[in-house]
Amino acid sequence: MGLPVREQTYYWGIAAAVLFLMLWILGDVILPFLLGGAIAYFLDPLADRLERIGLSRAAATAVITVVAIVGFVLLAVLVFPLLIDQTRALIQVAPRLAENLRDFLTERFPSLIDKGSPLHQSLLSISDTLRSKGAALLEGLLTSALSLINVLVLLVIVPVVAFYLLLDWDRMVARIDQLLPRDHAPVIRELARQIDRTLASFIRGQGTVCLILGTYYAVALMAVGLQFGLIVGAIAGILTFIPYVGALVGGGLAIGLALFQFWGDWLWIVAVAAIFQAGQLIEGNVLTPKLVGSSVGLHPVWLIFALSVFGALFGFVGMLVA
Repeated sequence: MGLPVREQTYYWGIAAAVLFLMLWILGDVILPFLLGGAIAYFLDPLADRLERIGLSRAAATAVITVVAIVGFVLLAVLVFPLLIDQTRALIQVAPRLAENLRDFLTERFPSLIDKGSPLHQSLLSISDTLRSKGAALLEGLLTSALSLINVLVLLVIVPVVAFYLLLDWDRMVARIDQLLPRDHAPVIRELARQIDRTLASFIRGQGTVCLILGTYYAVALMAVGLQFGLIVGAIAGILTFIPYVGALVGGGLAIGLALFQFWGDWLWIVAVAAIFQAGQLIEGNVLTPKLVGSSVGLHPVWLIFALSVFGALFGFVGMLVA
């Protein structure tokens, strides 16, 4: 016999409160385990496919691990140094870009940007802030994100957790199935299948979309000669997870940089804008329908709201849970 609705609400409320309390207290501690679990969940279909062609679970996990290590080493050698250099250069050149914008507006709209106007004072303030805070911001980001502890967490604990979870994924699912109450097992299994289909459509599909678009934007922007094409493409790819934000932020940043770099050569500026327009067409008509589908049924406003609230309350861990 099922519990009355009042009792179910009571117990589920307690479970939700315990979950939020754990996120609040143990956010930094459980981060590598959440990341490792997400990676294992993302790669489980690939391991299942390797098993179907004749490999054991251990062999499939080993193949995936070796490929992942090789890919990470290639990224560390070829991409990460360039990404860090472009980030540092972008922060250093930002004050000059602000000054160029002020000079351009002063030349084109002298009545609007006179010495005492609020807009002129704002541009001066932005330029001074970027000049004084840019280096400190970069140093703080590198110090906080690339500290020894965080490097050990990301480069050691997360891969180890992902490896063991991927290796034992089917056994863990079978063990959980054995613990289900027999009277409710069929209903729970069906609900779990529906949840898995929805999560797979969204997390695996949207993650793949972000990776494909980020790579496309970075390669295409670098091909047309945009100075900070790699970092802009990476930002756009990561933010693609949030509907419309990736295209708006990445496109706005890329076009703004193109205006300063290619001013007067409108063909290249149009080319940069066309790259993002083509990316949106590909995402909306090919990638998202094929990889994500329509089974999620989650309105973009709810997604943005959930990411904002959970991110503000629980940091990066909260965004993963959201």
